[in-house]
Amino acid sequence: MELELRHLRTLCVIAEAGSLGRAATVLGHSQPAVSTQLGRIERHFGEDLFLRTPTGVKPTAYGAQILAQAREALAAVERIGRREGEAGPALPTGRALRLAATNTPVLPGLVRRLRGQLPEVPLTVSSVYASSAIVELLEQEEIDAALAVDYPGQELPHSTAVEHRGIITEPVFLALPAGHRLRHRAEVSLAELADEAWFLTPDDGAGWPGFFHAACAAAGFTPAVVHEFLGDQVQLQRMIAEGLGVSVVQATIQPIPGVIVKPLAGTPLWTRYLLVWRRDGRAGEVAETLYRSAVESYRELISRAPHFQTWMARTYG
Repeated sequence: MELELRHLRTLCVIAEAGSLGRAATVLGHSQPAVSTQLGRIERHFGEDLFLRTPTGVKPTAYGAQILAQAREALAAVERIGRREGEAGPALPTGRALRLAATNTPVLPGLVRRLRGQLPEVPLTVSSVYASSAIVELLEQEEIDAALAVDYPGQELPHSTAVEHRGIITEPVFLALPAGHRLRHRAEVSLAELADEAWFLTPDDGAGWPGFFHAACAAAGFTPAVVHEFLGDQVQLQRMIAEGLGVSVVQATIQPIPGVIVKPLAGTPLWTRYLLVWRRDGRAGEVAETLYRSAVESYRELISRAPHFQTWMARTYG
């Protein structure tokens, strides 16, 4: 098989979607067709690029290397034909590009990059916790694009007026007090925390916290004490540092003094970050710039999260 750009795009979509089924939906093909194509690509490279798991697919160490090179190649192709110093697609000046985001550490880096790449475009940013509410705002044309989340097996529903693209599917980690009895463990199982008080964010309209409670049930327990919490991350971490409870957190979180971050044994919980936008709106003109900025922001977060880097090295070799 001769490697083509469409093969590189397929690899990137599979990685972004986190499952062959979701990738098939994005690509407009059947799941067997995507699986067959992936098999051919892997045979070309001589080894598996993804690990198949019950909840989806994850890049192998070699696969992550190939994906990085594929994204660089696709970005280089996109730049072909531009004059030196010429920026990518830009929106007409005038009305601001209206961006919304749920609780995600990707947002600051994304906004910084957008302002650098689209300096002539006014940008407004609003915080909208529920991903379902984000979809409603997009469908009502009240925002142009957003960062949202969904979970394996529970793809965020939306109409054909809205388009989405997966940024990354990442594992959910734990935040514990620094003096916790399990502080010396490399990873901690949910069952070992059955008697803990938990801080949980409320219903996000995309499957949380039902996804968490289902994982607890699979581990053989129901959380005894649950505090619903929708404050900022620093406030949450201060509560944890005081020993008032534990929480599931984003894998790239940067712990404050008094808090430690651990992976969950068996990785029972995953979250997918999404870029969502209106197909016929202003964001469609710069969707690739938005997406690339979000991916670069996430890579920067990984570089600042040694606990996540350690997990990746141990998991993918």
